[in-house]
Amino acid sequence: MSEAIKDPTHILLAEDDEDDYFIFSLAVQELSIRVMLRRAENGDILLKLLDEKIPDLLFLDLLMPCRDGRTCIKEIRANAKYDTLPIIVYSSMRDVNNIQFCYREGGNLYVFKPSSLPELKDVLERILSIDWKNMMYYPPLSGFVISA
Repeated sequence: MSEAIKDPTHILLAEDDEDDYFIFSLAVQELSIRVMLRRAENGDILLKLLDEKIPDLLFLDLLMPCRDGRTCIKEIRANAKYDTLPIIVYSSMRDVNNIQFCYREGGNLYVFKPSSLPELKDVLERILSIDWKNMMYYPPLSGFVISA
């Protein structure tokens, strides 16, 4: 089946920063596969949107109002309804404590926010090349962090 006929990949981006969302949406438009992108501006909206429709992938910023990403990841992983939801932490925070926390709490990958559109596109293509629908990908801690 060709990419043009395939159903689009549904991505939910939990991101409160307008500029970061804009750059992410531009990168998604340049991908070779079709993507439907939705946005949650804070943790409360994220949980409401997840309750309405579970996306194929969740990109989760850690620094958000209402409920931060750390709280969201714990709540999502505590609910069996979301057991098959891949969580890709999407953060500018590079400290080991946050990375280890997200790993222990059930994140699938941790992505450092790239500094350019081509880098973000490359990172997204690597993440989207994983067959998430047929396999939940939990790399060892050494492969958990992706950077451009």
